[in-house]
Amino acid sequence: MISTGTVFAQESPVSVQTDDNHYDEGDTIVISGKVKTPVDGVNVVLQLFTEGNMVEIAQITVAKDGSYSYTVLAEGPLWKKSGTYLVKASYEVGGGTSVESEFTYSPKSEVITTTTNFEVDAGSHGTFDVEYTIQGGTLKNMVVDTDIFALIAQIDATDEGKITLDLPREFIGAEKQDGKDDTFIILIDGIEVDYEETLNVGADSRIISINFEQGDSDIEIIGTYVIPEFGSIVMVILMIGIMSTILISRNKLGIRI
Repeated sequence: MISTGTVFAQESPVSVQTDDNHYDEGDTIVISGKVKTPVDGVNVVLQLFTEGNMVEIAQITVAKDGSYSYTVLAEGPLWKKSGTYLVKASYEVGGGTSVESEFTYSPKSEVITTTTNFEVDAGSHGTFDVEYTIQGGTLKNMVVDTDIFALIAQIDATDEGKITLDLPREFIGAEKQDGKDDTFIILIDGIEVDYEETLNVGADSRIISINFEQGDSDIEIIGTYVIPEFGSIVMVILMIGIMSTILISRNKLGIRI
């Protein structure tokens, strides 16, 4: 007689993960996890390796709810090699248990940063240049959408990164009715995101920086005008419409003009 059965994998009493799967030099790495059944006085031992060499080791106090967290700054003499890094968490209870997690890392020497000008095609209005710096990807194209007063940067984001744009006020801007600067609306693939602006009061341009994630593609910078020539035509048409309305109203009232 032969008996058969099913063997179920036992859930690990400790877990470990990082807050991202890739880091660049200077980034802060947050390592966290949870102990299923914490025991007072027993710490989680964290070890960080690359190519078999230990980069970091620490003992982490476990909270009453079993959670733990630890931060590592990715810089210094032990952070010179790019590649895959291994995080190992051990909890010495009931014979001891360890779990692992991985992430990739790139030092600054291998992070590609591009700074150059892009000539934007404004159709019948000619072209204008936008100086930009991008890290973590490449800029494929930059187009104008006059319908929504936007400049759209089309990128190939191979990693999380940042793009900085030097926007000439002559061609695109965001202004209040009194002429003072207003905030831009920034959309990445249709989702609104925050941006940073470098103080540049009185200058001929506004400098904004936008963070993006790996896989992002379209960044829309929406203002209150783009290509002023287009805006001027709209205002002329609007004024003609208003004057026509006034003339018609006066004629209906029998007022001589």
